[in-house]
Amino acid sequence: MTPHGALQIALYCLVLLALTKPVGAYMARVFSGEVTWLKPVERRWYQLLGVRDDEEMPWQTYSQALLVFSAIGMLFTYALLRLQGQLPLNPQGFSGKEMTPDLAFNTAASFTTNTNWQSYVPEATVSYFSNMVALAIHNWMSAAAGIAVALALVRGFARRQTVGLGSFWVDVTRATLCVLLPGCFVYALFLVSQGVPQNFDAYTKVTTLEGTAQTLAQGPVASQECIKMLGTNGGGFFNANSAHPYENPTPLTNFVQMLSIFLIPAGLTYTFGRLVGNTRQGWALFGAMAALFLVGVVACYGAEAAGNNLEGKETRFGIVGSALFAVVTTDASCGAVNAMHDSFTPLGGLVPLVNIQLGEVVFGGVGAGLYGMLMFAVLAVFIAGLMVGRTPEYLGKKIEQYEVKMAMLATLVLAASTLLFTAVGVSVSALSSTTNNAGAHGLSEVLYAYTSATGNNGSAFAGLTANSPAWNVTLGVAMLAGRFLMIVPLLAMAGSLAKKKLTPATSGTFPTDGGTFTALLIGVVVIVGALTYLPALALGPIVEHFQWQAGKAF
Repeated sequence: MTPHGALQIALYCLVLLALTKPVGAYMARVFSGEVTWLKPVERRWYQLLGVRDDEEMPWQTYSQALLVFSAIGMLFTYALLRLQGQLPLNPQGFSGKEMTPDLAFNTAASFTTNTNWQSYVPEATVSYFSNMVALAIHNWMSAAAGIAVALALVRGFARRQTVGLGSFWVDVTRATLCVLLPGCFVYALFLVSQGVPQNFDAYTKVTTLEGTAQTLAQGPVASQECIKMLGTNGGGFFNANSAHPYENPTPLTNFVQMLSIFLIPAGLTYTFGRLVGNTRQGWALFGAMAALFLVGVVACYGAEAAGNNLEGKETRFGIVGSALFAVVTTDASCGAVNAMHDSFTPLGGLVPLVNIQLGEVVFGGVGAGLYGMLMFAVLAVFIAGLMVGRTPEYLGKKIEQYEVKMAMLATLVLAASTLLFTAVGVSVSALSSTTNNAGAHGLSEVLYAYTSATGNNGSAFAGLTANSPAWNVTLGVAMLAGRFLMIVPLLAMAGSLAKKKLTPATSGTFPTDGGTFTALLIGVVVIVGALTYLPALALGPIVEHFQWQAGKAF
């Protein structure tokens, strides 16, 4: 690690730490109803929806609202993608045939679940209207839904002897109007100032200095780029994503994009502490996330810098900027990339893969990181209770059989989807035949694809051709399973916790706001999250590393 690289990583961590408390405190005020500057807009929207801002939903109703909201959005997106040839803002003249039924299903599932996996080349497939209405609208919807679920789970811990977890519609509205909208407004202006396009012009045809013809794709890029990052969505306006100079033109935009990916997830840890009445609880979660993040950065950067590996990387950002971006985007469920992960060294590529397999709880996506880490916190206190022979407690709530079952169910869903689909992917010729590499690296490409889909990340090793009916359907199903089959058990756990009374702390209560709990939490995340996938990793990037050292490449 060079001093220059260490300085970049340290600066990133310090700026993130400085912003965590103010952002988290602001969100705590927003979701407690204390932010009033958009109340008139809120009230008018509630009237249109026919809901009340003081409405309380049990977990079943909250889950139903989330599922209906997501299903309608997915069907809406599918229809618009299939009909884009008859819709406005289509200067490219796309007919709609570019979006086959299986590709439209995959894309609708991808954006609905906040995955933003793209099996297509955006600038050659989707119109401006499709980008803004069919796709970017989900960048807002899925991000707000993730925040809402996290808040519902937090209320499960914070409330006592009640069935209400708040209102899904109110949470989504406040997340959109008071958190995402003002943030994206400022962010988009910053991106435009740095040279990111924001227009509705047709693609420009130019002649290069060499005398060859070139078409420059453009469009409303800045407005999609800001929510892509702030909402941890990751779907690029261009195929090269944040490696494209129109999406990420300068080292400053690169730094701000990395920062914006973690901004809301990090802030939500402090929001959690404020809402449960003990900010130390939030900092304990932040500490666990930060420690796992730093280990990943050091490992990935070290692996890439050891061989001075610039393959697949933008020279504008260099090795440290590429490695840091790769770790940030896979710690969060973002999936945006400024380098090609398929070109990383075996151990360098192992880190992004493991990050997703940990459950993307290392800050994670907006909302998803917090509710995922709280799931592991429940498992951690359960294990601590087993070790001392005492009924485990977390935030004054007894963690009993039902809560542990729901947490384990959510954990097993992710593992089952990833590993079973990977087994199918390497066994069925319709899937395995599209990989561009053989041996261990080919397995890594398939494993990464289904890990990314199930983890709702969206990045890829990119060494396989995923735009086929078999890939589009299986990846789409994996995305839906990874999102909703995890969320529903956690909402059920929140409903159970909210009904419980508060148990006063005693001398035998295990403190969950200090370093010991943080260390235990890290251990549980690593054991449950990473070791589940160790056999698959051993056959993929780990064996590839030893073969690579022996001079064999794929």
